[in-house]
Amino acid sequence: MKKITLVMLILSLAVALPANAQFGKLIGKGKSAGKKSGSFGTVWESEFDNKASRLAVSVNNGKYILATDDNSATVLDVNGKTIWSGDYKKITTNKTNKCEYQYVIQKAEGKGGYLFLFDERKLGTDRVAVLDIVTGKELWNSEEYQNLIQKGTKAEEGGDEGELDTVKYIYELDAFLISQKASVILVKADTGEKIWETNRFKGGVGKYIYDAGRNEIIMINFKPTALGALFAGFKNQLVKINAVNGEILWDATFLGTIEKELVTRRAIVDLWIKGDKLYMYLDGLQVYNINNGQKLWEVTYENDMKGANGGLFSGGKRSKIYRTIADPLFTDDAVYIVILGTRDRTKYVEKHDLASGKLLWASEKITGAFCMPNIYKSGDKVLVQVGGKVQVQEFRLEETSSGLSAGMALGGFGGGSAKQWVPYIYWDYKAQKNSVLCLDDKTGITAWRSEKFDKRITDFILENNKTLFVGDGDEFYGYDIASGNQLFDVKHNDAKVGKATDVIDFGENVVVLSEKGLASYSKKDGKRVYATEKIRGVDYFYEIEGNYYLRDQRNSKNIIYGIDMTNGETKGSVQSKGKGGSPQYGAGIDITDDGEFIFAFKGKKVEKIKVNN
Repeated sequence: MKKITLVMLILSLAVALPANAQFGKLIGKGKSAGKKSGSFGTVWESEFDNKASRLAVSVNNGKYILATDDNSATVLDVNGKTIWSGDYKKITTNKTNKCEYQYVIQKAEGKGGYLFLFDERKLGTDRVAVLDIVTGKELWNSEEYQNLIQKGTKAEEGGDEGELDTVKYIYELDAFLISQKASVILVKADTGEKIWETNRFKGGVGKYIYDAGRNEIIMINFKPTALGALFAGFKNQLVKINAVNGEILWDATFLGTIEKELVTRRAIVDLWIKGDKLYMYLDGLQVYNINNGQKLWEVTYENDMKGANGGLFSGGKRSKIYRTIADPLFTDDAVYIVILGTRDRTKYVEKHDLASGKLLWASEKITGAFCMPNIYKSGDKVLVQVGGKVQVQEFRLEETSSGLSAGMALGGFGGGSAKQWVPYIYWDYKAQKNSVLCLDDKTGITAWRSEKFDKRITDFILENNKTLFVGDGDEFYGYDIASGNQLFDVKHNDAKVGKATDVIDFGENVVVLSEKGLASYSKKDGKRVYATEKIRGVDYFYEIEGNYYLRDQRNSKNIIYGIDMTNGETKGSVQSKGKGGSPQYGAGIDITDDGEFIFAFKGKKVEKIKVNN
């Protein structure tokens, strides 16, 4: 599993990061909510030599455990024993010391990874060093690369996937692309050796896609804040590069501006290769001939509503909304697009021929929908989710005790309290006219449409292109896709687990994730299989190799519940207020790719927890 973990407040997280971090501890029997309380088992507890205030994460599924602070790192083995520990100043030959920015890159197949260190010096030359996670040895260092972070700002502002805006790791080549004022340089990740340099591509790498068959990289640029003031005549570039020697095979300009999400800093752009065409999702869909870069066709519209709402930091909170418009849905010969009207703000679906871009049909205009986050293809029908949950990313100005990491605090450090911008990411529902819309695939004409759902609408589950399952706040429905006939309508509020927030496909049943727990329903007739006791504040679920987890991040906590989906019983739970952990699972928590082990972090301590006894 490819991971890049961000330092400091881990701004690329999928959850909120609490400002006051404490240890993750097991919740024993009688305290974990669910149909039946259970408890996980502790495999081992261990302690780092350093404070672990920057990074604390498992590497290669727990084969190594890495913890860093500003000036040092510690790595434990799979049994919690120290492999190595040391100060950066002593490990690095260029005396890299107080590292404003750090991130870890995990290599595939349990082969360790790289710890990238950046030491921004106010009165000198910036330093870069890369350490081997397995041995703690310095692989290489350099003082050649400057202006990687915008002067006068703080590293906690983050970058895409935890990387600097000006540094991109290319997994397929095991190399770093480093953006400088005059050029972009590709260097080997394990030695720092320069592979090639080109002055025909300028800016940061907003997104790249590697074409293994041709050993070529296609990438799109953006103007990074670190280099923005240094550029003159910056232009939008989409280029194809020979990965061996850096030769620019073609260079095309593109329309639109690459924006970054408020908290994750993920670039709002996507690239796909399909046959001899390159599809770019930016302010619409732009299609290029992959052999020469010629633009073939485009459909212009707003994607992700440009973050929907939000402005400058004011009133103690800044929010933006994402995941509002469905990604393009590709088939062998067509692409389906949710269009946001530019004038009347209504929405509709268009079907385009994949080769020519020709408009094959447009659906009726859909009014009253704030978002249309998913479209599905089922036989000769296209199913549209009108309404649903959206992702909120926000910063909240919160008062915390001093002793904060430098950067985000707006107050002093002499004790007492200070105000700090704390990032949050969560799913929310907006008031709108929710419904299921079914279109005829040949004509785009409405085949049927459900009644309006009063409260909300979950995502869909489709069964054998015949049946559709969906929930609103208080009901659970089954529909015949061909006719639109409602097969059943179950009163979900009778389960007493709160309003539905999501649906999980689980064999013969659909499990409805709700605000206060779970309820399971038979796909056959809608009968309730079980309902859990209350698990309050659940805002997310994970399915990891057949293991299911729920998350609760209320009150600056991060609680992960392990759930047996067959009966709704709680296997156990881990509560954490800790720093570190994987951005995917939240503050102080990391989970192995097989879902069998959880790591809970607190400063100098780490606990390895077994999920299935």
